[in-house]
Amino acid sequence: MAPLTIFRARRIWTMDAANPAVTHVAVKDGRIVAVGDADQAQGWQGVRDDRYADQFLLPGFVEAHAHVMAGPIWRYPYVGPADRMDDQGRLWPATRSMDAVLDRLKAAEPALAPGAPLIGWGFDPLFVEGAVADRGLLDAVSTTRPVVLHHSNGHLITVNSAALALAGYDSTTRVTGVAMDAKGEPTGELREFAAMMPVLRRLGVDLADIGRGEDALRRFASLARRAGVTTIADMGRMVDEDDARETAATTSTADYPVRLAVVTMGMFSPVADIIARVERLASFAHDKLHFCGVKLMIDGSIQGYTAKLRPPGYHRGEDHGIWNMAPQQLIQTVEALHAAGLQIHVHANGDLATDAALDAFEAAVSAQPRRDHRHVIQHAQMADTAQFERMARLGVSANLFANHLYYFGDQHHDLTIGPQRAARLNDGRAALDAGVPLSLHSDAPVTPLAPLVTAWCAVNRRTESGRILGGERALTVAEALEAVTLGAARSLKLDHEIGSLTPGKRADMVALNDDPFHVPPEDIRDIAVTDTALGGISTAQGAR
Repeated sequence: MAPLTIFRARRIWTMDAANPAVTHVAVKDGRIVAVGDADQAQGWQGVRDDRYADQFLLPGFVEAHAHVMAGPIWRYPYVGPADRMDDQGRLWPATRSMDAVLDRLKAAEPALAPGAPLIGWGFDPLFVEGAVADRGLLDAVSTTRPVVLHHSNGHLITVNSAALALAGYDSTTRVTGVAMDAKGEPTGELREFAAMMPVLRRLGVDLADIGRGEDALRRFASLARRAGVTTIADMGRMVDEDDARETAATTSTADYPVRLAVVTMGMFSPVADIIARVERLASFAHDKLHFCGVKLMIDGSIQGYTAKLRPPGYHRGEDHGIWNMAPQQLIQTVEALHAAGLQIHVHANGDLATDAALDAFEAAVSAQPRRDHRHVIQHAQMADTAQFERMARLGVSANLFANHLYYFGDQHHDLTIGPQRAARLNDGRAALDAGVPLSLHSDAPVTPLAPLVTAWCAVNRRTESGRILGGERALTVAEALEAVTLGAARSLKLDHEIGSLTPGKRADMVALNDDPFHVPPEDIRDIAVTDTALGGISTAQGAR
């Protein structure tokens, strides 16, 4: 057995209301034994560790909605609208003109094998000056090689003529989400999965597959560790037993620096098969690998105009919201998963989609009441007060996409949903006031994985241009930090193990160079992560 280790810091914020601020934490065998001040720690017998003596400790951040592809996707050229840091610490400058996007794609092409698809990711036409990407512009990169631009939201792609031809898309195509021009020809923009998957399958491109294997898992963990994350959810993994076996082996190694929470994708297979698969996957779980229910996806992306909105719909632009699941199908699927005792996470961005998710949860809970089911609406970006009150009545949690306030706030204000609805976007204040358990997330790689930035977004509600969106709906610093620690852990049903520095829980901690409770709220995002500890062991000791 390991000896008791006593860590000292300038301040330790436990996120435990019973003992919120201390200076010492005692750890044994990976778990917290005690927390207290200097006087209390005098009586503890153990090894003194002062490596964090001049730093600030919090529970390790919990990223409750991301995707493993956020690490290995950096194999492809980034063509997004914001500067981004990759998993190795390299800074990729933003591309905010089509010329810049095309130049970066052209620069990547010579390294590819003949016939291999050229893939860029992070693209968002809302930010791009000049012509919007279409098949014609991408044909300027190549007329023979398939070219695929993955939009940052993950719900749209734009492809060139070679890619369209491989899928057989032409003027006769009648597939929901295949955009057509005034002449009835495909533009190259493909919206949502029914339209995207035929192209991606023909190209042998599967973003689920790039999240498989040891290299992908380690790149994801490296990204998380840099951000101070000690537990991270892969929200909607197409996981089978072979993948689970390899994931279990990789995450169980001593140098793997995070705990991984896998939420199984519940789409694209019969619900009975999903239930049986989740039951089998449980046998692969260990202390650094958890299986945390099933994800369903009912609509798309607000900035991609595929989220389902109540009237009056979108502020500007074509209103082409798309159901990824019909509402009645969602009800039937949720009822079956709920009856099987599983936790359910439903992706719903638009307010109409949130209505549909709540209808499904209400039908399931009414048919078979179950205590502490912990069902979650993922994103719920446009939820209003009445919807949050309904969530509270049903025992449903909200995991809000707070990063949208900064990264897409100006576009939502001016282009997608207009000033009034943008002012109540990701309304954490209404959620908490209604009594809804709250967490916040980045949805990486959609936005950067950085819980301090996510908390900053919820506290400041500031857009890239400096505009404040509904300042009265801001969270306090304490509320925002709880939402990326204990609240996020609760949304994954892991709050009995992580999320606060409470005796008996895992000694997962993040070390910071400044105190988020005492810097000006606008400076929270500038605080540096100096280390994380998993089970009381510094992750800096491993080869990351």
